Amino acid sequence: MLSSRGKFARSPLPDTRQLPSRERLSLACALRDDWLAHALSTQPADRARAEAAVTELYRRIGAPRPQFVWVPSPTAARSALRDDPQVFRPALLRSESSPAHGADWPLAARLASLQSDLRTRMDARTRRAAPPWQWYPSGLPPARTLSPEEAIDAGVPLGDVLAATVRDALAASVSDAVRAPMRTGLLPTSDDPTALTWYGQHDAHWIAHHDIQARIGLARYRDSDTRQLALWATLARSTGWWWPGRGRCVMAERPAEVHTEPAPGGRHGEVRLHHPDSPAVRFADGAELYALNGTRVPAWVITDPTVERIHREANVEVRRCAIERIGWDAYIEQAGLQLVGSAADPGNPGSDLHLYHVPRQVWGRPARVLLVVNGSVEPDGRRRRYGLGVPADIGDPVAAAGWSYGLTGDQYSRLLRRT
Repeated sequence: MLSSRGKFARSPLPDTRQLPSRERLSLACALRDDWLAHALSTQPADRARAEAAVTELYRRIGAPRPQFVWVPSPTAARSALRDDPQVFRPALLRSESSPAHGADWPLAARLASLQSDLRTRMDARTRRAAPPWQWYPSGLPPARTLSPEEAIDAGVPLGDVLAATVRDALAASVSDAVRAPMRTGLLPTSDDPTALTWYGQHDAHWIAHHDIQARIGLARYRDSDTRQLALWATLARSTGWWWPGRGRCVMAERPAEVHTEPAPGGRHGEVRLHHPDSPAVRFADGAELYALNGTRVPAWVITDPTVERIHREANVEVRRCAIERIGWDAYIEQAGLQLVGSAADPGNPGSDLHLYHVPRQVWGRPARVLLVVNGSVEPDGRRRRYGLGVPADIGDPVAAAGWSYGLTGDQYSRLLRRT
């Protein structure tokens, strides 16, 4: 509720500590899904709430309310920021020349320090999962190899289960699968004044982690930290990316479209960007991002893939997506690949291996490609075919498959099943 200085504080949390672990887990998963929905929201920004939250953050670092400049996309923000780079570009803080007191730091640095200190304090009050170096017989902690319910029934501490189910799952979906490709696709240059960015809805993964820990009784924070967390939560629920500066703050609207698909093998609702026919992310001003099965690709991969463009493309993953777009059969014919041999795949019963010779003029060097069928099922039920580059002197498909795993052909032929 909006009132005065404490206007962003959330309602008192119910005491859930006495609930059975399965009920607390169910509540945590529901809250996680709600946070993911905010991270993927395409609704217009709630400008009044977003501006009020930023104003309060400015107040906490001793800065007056800024002038707000709203833009339709992060791409459009670059022009607004370049109008006055001294306002937005953070000064470089070097140990020999940086101010002795944080109050004298540049505004963006003070705001970053405010958030960093908050997260450090909340981390200290959060029951942490087992350290990543701890040894397990299976090589992975049970919370990451079992379903959440199975892990609870097996006696895995609830905090460890939530680390996989909430923290890691949201980081994979929001930070890795959405925010990172948007960052490199929409703001590609590191020397741009947009380099220091706050991500609004795409900060949801770390905010949700601390929020949910408190709501299911695994962490209790200081009242002042709870109120500050509520400010960041308000921004994640109300706006897209934003850039704070001295006296001005640029705020970007959320996307008009975001298209995702379930991530293969995900146990906790993980998603990745994907649209086979149009941009996976589109903003109202036309800024857009194309992605196939989680891989960011140039527009031509979707709109006009050709063998010539594929051969000019340096990125292996982009080439793979473009080949799959036109189909391996069509690519093999148009590129003039020559079949060397085929064999049943010992590591993937029911599937075959096909080894092709790649003419020198195609890749500029002698090479061979092994066409295999993925051992994992895609979200749409298909098993994807994909090509592996192998040395040009390998003439046996099974030996080529073994080489890709660091095995001999005989060793690979004895595998039960690959994945």
